[in-house]
Amino acid sequence: MPNILDIRRRIRSVINTRQITKAMKMVSAAKLRRAQERALAARPYAEMLTNVLKSLVTRAEIYDPETGEAKHPLLAERPEKNILLIVVTGDKGLAGAFNANITKAAMRFLDSKAGKNVDIEAVGRKGRDFLRRRFPAAKVQTQSLAELAESVETEPQPAERSAPVQITGEHVGILGKVEFAQASALAENVIERYCREQIDAVYVVFNEFKSVIAQRLIVEQILPIAQIGEQAVRLAEEPSEEEKKKAKEAAVSAGVGMRSTEGEAEAGWQLGTSQVDYIYEQSPERLFRDLLPKYVSIQIFRALLESVAAEHAARMTAMDSATNNATDMIDSLTLAMNRARQAKITKEIIEIVSGAAAM
Repeated sequence: MPNILDIRRRIRSVINTRQITKAMKMVSAAKLRRAQERALAARPYAEMLTNVLKSLVTRAEIYDPETGEAKHPLLAERPEKNILLIVVTGDKGLAGAFNANITKAAMRFLDSKAGKNVDIEAVGRKGRDFLRRRFPAAKVQTQSLAELAESVETEPQPAERSAPVQITGEHVGILGKVEFAQASALAENVIERYCREQIDAVYVVFNEFKSVIAQRLIVEQILPIAQIGEQAVRLAEEPSEEEKKKAKEAAVSAGVGMRSTEGEAEAGWQLGTSQVDYIYEQSPERLFRDLLPKYVSIQIFRALLESVAAEHAARMTAMDSATNNATDMIDSLTLAMNRARQAKITKEIIEIVSGAAAM
């Protein structure tokens, strides 16, 4: 029979743990609201830029009429020999299977590209630590996002490969407050390497966030650009119905709205499909050439923003489940303590009655 004092200590310990998990759930809920607002605030610019590019595609010659080859290097398709994979995870744990699912998806992608050279840009401490234990770093010194902006201005030297799969960049601590300048610096480095034909394709694996209950793990191709405004999803994993149910319950209990981050930007929606002959200050070809790199930056920026929102949603759901489990454990321990106390009282009564009978 367990000691009553030990059970009481265990109950106090679980109560303290429940208070911590409940507080972490509310903190994640507050951060999730801000992350949703940031994702929504970035959509009008992204939608307008996409529609402008769609308009320019119909008014500019982006392909050589004789050879059929793309004039812009970001549209050029080449056989995939050297691939760049951007893995976006979180900097912190206690988010359920959020980080583990992303790293598993990255490993499945690497298995599907066996026999090819793959460079990895790790965004987030959890993904960086996971990949470090399995793949070597490139022989060139890994760079942070602050150093990337300086490196694109100089002529990079091709690095000698240490393995077919290697880590070429580590970006830790940028997800606390994602800035467009950080995504732009990463995009400039990626574009520079693609234009120099050091890489033939660029993929990003992240958790796409639409709402608290509508999110999926995807591997999206960023370069080469196949069609402007359309996601080139190469792998997608939807959450199960049970996971959606838990996320909905956590959102309702925390008071978090479940509105989607899509469909918020209506301005300029018809710009790409309108048949009006717009007059551009610069030539359509030059505008298209200058705006296409910004489109790549927006794609990476969107992946970072949505990954941050998805991480907070996953942590909120995980902490809600932990709080409920702690409540169930407290009830179970309380029942065990009452049974132990009742058994102790019964034993004492039996001893008193036995002693009186013996006299």
